[in-house]
Amino acid sequence: MENMLHLAPSQALPLDRCIYTSEHQLPAAISATASLPVIDLSRGRREVRRAILDAGMEYGFFMVVNHGIPEEVIRNMEDVCEEFFELPAEDKAYMYSEDRYKPNRIFSGTTYETLQEKRPLVPGPFSTSETGGEKYRRDCLRLACPFPIGDGTKDWPHTPQRLRGVIENFTTLTRGVGMELLQLLCEAMGLQPDYFEGDISGGDVILNINHYPICPNPSKTLGLPPHCDRNLITLLLPGKVYGLDVAYKGDWIKVEPVPGAFVVNFGQQLEVVTNGLLKSIEHRVVTSATQARTAVATFIMPTPDCLIGPAEEFITEDKPPCYRTVKFRDFMRIYNVVKLGSSINLTTDLKNVQKQI
Repeated sequence: MENMLHLAPSQALPLDRCIYTSEHQLPAAISATASLPVIDLSRGRREVRRAILDAGMEYGFFMVVNHGIPEEVIRNMEDVCEEFFELPAEDKAYMYSEDRYKPNRIFSGTTYETLQEKRPLVPGPFSTSETGGEKYRRDCLRLACPFPIGDGTKDWPHTPQRLRGVIENFTTLTRGVGMELLQLLCEAMGLQPDYFEGDISGGDVILNINHYPICPNPSKTLGLPPHCDRNLITLLLPGKVYGLDVAYKGDWIKVEPVPGAFVVNFGQQLEVVTNGLLKSIEHRVVTSATQARTAVATFIMPTPDCLIGPAEEFITEDKPPCYRTVKFRDFMRIYNVVKLGSSINLTTDLKNVQKQI
């Protein structure tokens, strides 16, 4: 637990735990004009599904409001996550682990390994955010949630007392919104509405409850590096403090939180299924010198043995398959995040990644 950033005063942290070398300064400017689309899910179905497809093709990201999750559920989730990170170290030490294969644990995301590592990975979208030992200012409570949930919460934290019930309720409702978005996307693209039912969305839902402590030098420090999500679709409850940037046309879009809204982005499996029509876009987390931030990312995942490849609806004589059909576990094994020294908006080249599988 001595590695957990949120347990130490910011001024007490060694500077080399969170600072980049000169070759890895935070790249590119914030866009002065672009912003993510905000989609009102209470509008007509035809309008909503078109808006989702348009936003996905242009940005790979969008925000949703009027999604049907009660404000009280969101407020309770935000509160209980804050309460967890405010607990004394001794009350959560049993959850701490540096074993990346353990599905339920708390850990510090300050140091990532090298790009060359090829070991099998526990399903978690950031478990190979490996960029040559660079360091990131994040503590994370990661939880795996099977569906149906059953006794899947037994390895979750038992304090605060209400945590399991609050997170189970939030996860169930958030997954429901994600599945509805996928159905709307199917309708917009001409796929069967249930195309994303079954194994392609049937893995454990992974929750990353990310806490980004106050940082003494945000100009040289990231909470998370530029990366693309490896799953199917992600729904982010961003919290009340700005911290998310999305790559767009050589700049970064600064994503200001909208009360009650979720930020949604497409994972790389959607890019594969649509044969490149949709893209999984790079994003990063910046830090703040004045405010800590807690955000909850909900990842809808395929099962490990799910075979994923381009859908026949996206294959033509002029557009042959751009991606191989592979098991999700093999994709997870080989995928790595680009180095910070690379230019932004790369959108990891999955065709090159798959050559290594």
